[in-house]
Amino acid sequence: MATVSPPWSYTLQLPHDPRAPGIARATLRTVLAAHGLTELTPTAELLASELLTNAHLHTKGPYALRIRSTEPDRLYVAVWDSDPRLPPGFGDATDAPPEAAPEAENGRGLHLVRACADAWGVAMPCEPADAQGGKLLWAECGNGEECQWGGLR
Repeated sequence: MATVSPPWSYTLQLPHDPRAPGIARATLRTVLAAHGLTELTPTAELLASELLTNAHLHTKGPYALRIRSTEPDRLYVAVWDSDPRLPPGFGDATDAPPEAAPEAENGRGLHLVRACADAWGVAMPCEPADAQGGKLLWAECGNGEECQWGGLR
């Protein structure tokens, strides 16, 4: 079990560029390895990937990845973007995102986040750009448990 002391956080500012989500995932893997939290990598990378991809696909401006330790073996993964609109079903735990059609190539990302995160939510207005508004979608994971979701079709 890794011990993270003192708590740490990293924020990576990203341009609206199709390479940005991949750069952010590589940064996430590097940070987790440096802090001895490689057991969290599969789930944390999935959560970050889905949130980053949504920010890239559904906004026009820059976005940012924020990761921080919340306690030993727990991680907070968040993505800020400049668009204040919430994705369907993300703001309320009882309101699920719409189901994707079986033949659809997208539309399952927020279902994955909800299934694989220990907790998720949204903050508005938020860091790192309070003056710019926007939203911060976040998810937490921990204990090194990989996501086991059978919802993919």
